[in-house]
Amino acid sequence: MKSLSRFFSPKAVVVIGGGTWCESVVRQCRDTGFTGPIWPVHPKKAEVGGLPAYPDLASLPGVPDAAFIGVNRALTVSVTAELSALGCSGAVCFAAGFSEAVSELTDGAELQAQLVEAAGKMSVLGPNCYGIVNALDGMALWPDRHGMTPVDSGVAIVGQSSNVLINLTMQRRGLPLAAVVAAGNQAQATMSDLGIAFLEDPRITALGLHIEGISDLPAFEELARRASELGKPIVALRVGSSEQAQAAAVSHTASLTGSDSGARALLKRLGIAQVDTPTELIETLKLLHVTGGLRSSRIASASCSGGEASLMADMGEVAGVIYPQLDTKQTEGLRAALGPKVALANPLDYNTYIWGDEAALTATFTALCDAALGLGCVVLDYPRDDRFNAPEYDQVLRAIAKTREVTGTPMAMVSLLAEGLPEAVAQRALDLGVVPLCGMGNALRAICAAAEVGARVDTAKRPAPVLQPLKGLGDPRVFSEAEAKALLSSFGVRVPQSQRAMTAAEAGTQAAKIGFPVVLKGEGIAHKTEAGAVVLNLTEAGAVTKAAETMPAKSFLVEEMITGTVAELIVGVTRDPAHGFVLTMGMGGILTELIRDTVSLIIPAGRDEVRSALSALKTGALLTGYRGRAPANLDAVLDTVMGLQALVGEHVGTLHEIEINPLICRTKDAVAADALIRMEE
Repeated sequence: MKSLSRFFSPKAVVVIGGGTWCESVVRQCRDTGFTGPIWPVHPKKAEVGGLPAYPDLASLPGVPDAAFIGVNRALTVSVTAELSALGCSGAVCFAAGFSEAVSELTDGAELQAQLVEAAGKMSVLGPNCYGIVNALDGMALWPDRHGMTPVDSGVAIVGQSSNVLINLTMQRRGLPLAAVVAAGNQAQATMSDLGIAFLEDPRITALGLHIEGISDLPAFEELARRASELGKPIVALRVGSSEQAQAAAVSHTASLTGSDSGARALLKRLGIAQVDTPTELIETLKLLHVTGGLRSSRIASASCSGGEASLMADMGEVAGVIYPQLDTKQTEGLRAALGPKVALANPLDYNTYIWGDEAALTATFTALCDAALGLGCVVLDYPRDDRFNAPEYDQVLRAIAKTREVTGTPMAMVSLLAEGLPEAVAQRALDLGVVPLCGMGNALRAICAAAEVGARVDTAKRPAPVLQPLKGLGDPRVFSEAEAKALLSSFGVRVPQSQRAMTAAEAGTQAAKIGFPVVLKGEGIAHKTEAGAVVLNLTEAGAVTKAAETMPAKSFLVEEMITGTVAELIVGVTRDPAHGFVLTMGMGGILTELIRDTVSLIIPAGRDEVRSALSALKTGALLTGYRGRAPANLDAVLDTVMGLQALVGEHVGTLHEIEINPLICRTKDAVAADALIRMEE
């Protein structure tokens, strides 16, 4: 994608169309601070939005840098071609009825393809989008109200919902919002292209994304790579689900993974923090704007209330922040500042003995915070400014700012309630280099998100390429268990000794060859336990034959009984077209979906990455020797996972799904006791 700077920072703009929306664009552009010429175009109207209109593009007094096309979808295509021929840099295509409306308008996708062809070298935003507001350069090709004001630097947000973007611009939390852009259908300019254009502007400090779906995975990887090169953080609010990822819930893995797990794993791989609410997005962006990303989620907290300190402790544990215990230096400094009556801890209740004493407040916060922390927090809610004057609260803010200067620790002011930090107070805090975090719960979750992305920015770690599925040739086939295990075995996965049998009597004979005890399984059944198609610990041939006679299956698999189990895992891979191949690991066996203790990674995942993910499981301690029990052979487990990934890499064009459940983990090895593969021929 070529540079979008001329499009986003134009010297002259043209607005094509005469409806209410186009009139609003003219007004919004001028009200946002644009000082260059605005040229409305309409064949019949004398003026649009209070400005004289030109009858056509040929009559313009110059070449526009940027355009807003506010005509119907059919005319949009021809106007786009005219603008491109004129030398315009980029255009916002406002009209709907393109690829997003395929079910209602069967020619929508075809019309969108024509639009891209008509654009040629000109950049196209949309169609089906509101456009862009650039508060850095005072420009708005935007047909509605927005809440942005001029800034010298700040964050940018790229989204797919124009209305969500409007609402985000109306925030009153002190976020310096420099630019917003609606990507619409992304017919030509993708979210990734737009994000890179913003990140390359030195005035943009961080990028927020509102994602409804990832349409171009390689482009998204390029966005992450460029952000890593520039050392600028990205945080995403993702909504929606991938139909493709849940279409085939034959296995436990598919139902556990879904598109959400795939998206979360992808964003983590790419070094992009993910939040769950618009409020968390705003609070995280404030942290990223000031700090560029936190080095860790290890924080210190101070408040003048024991209740607030307890809430920080409890809510912090839920959010995932860490409160390190006070060391000797901190304890001595706090005792000197607070005297003998205050109980010292982190989170700290410093009581009200020093309230109104700015020097003592500064000494307390300085003693508590050091540069090794990810963030220092002071809990403070300002009283209602329509009823009270509160100059002593400003003393606390100044003490927080002084602490940042003295210790080098990033500092935040955290309010219990969102309204506890009015917009004017939040702005004063930002001017002092202090992050105003509105609402304790959102603040703590934002801290974790900022720490997640900060680790990537600090190390400038480039994300590894994602293994992307190739388009298959046909419908997948469900392999028999024997076939699946044979394929797994060829990639180094340990499987039980086994024999197939076509009759109940043959099953008993095959069992004797293997040696007892054995397991009997009915073939061609996905969830064998639920269907009564698996019997364990059979110790003689007659028992095997009898069990086979009552089993709902036409053929059987007889296997050695694997004993000495330390833990059971599920290890599976699903093909997610939106996010690549997703590796899911977790507690296996018959309780997999009930317990739902799983973790997902994007393939390829390194050996250390897999090891770390397994240790993060709630049941991960079972692998390392829970309560004195023997540990599993973790290297054997890792060998299995790496072999599974090698199989995926070999069959990237045809594989849909693999599942090993359970992978029986023992002290000496790891054995794939059951397996399922869905793959095209």
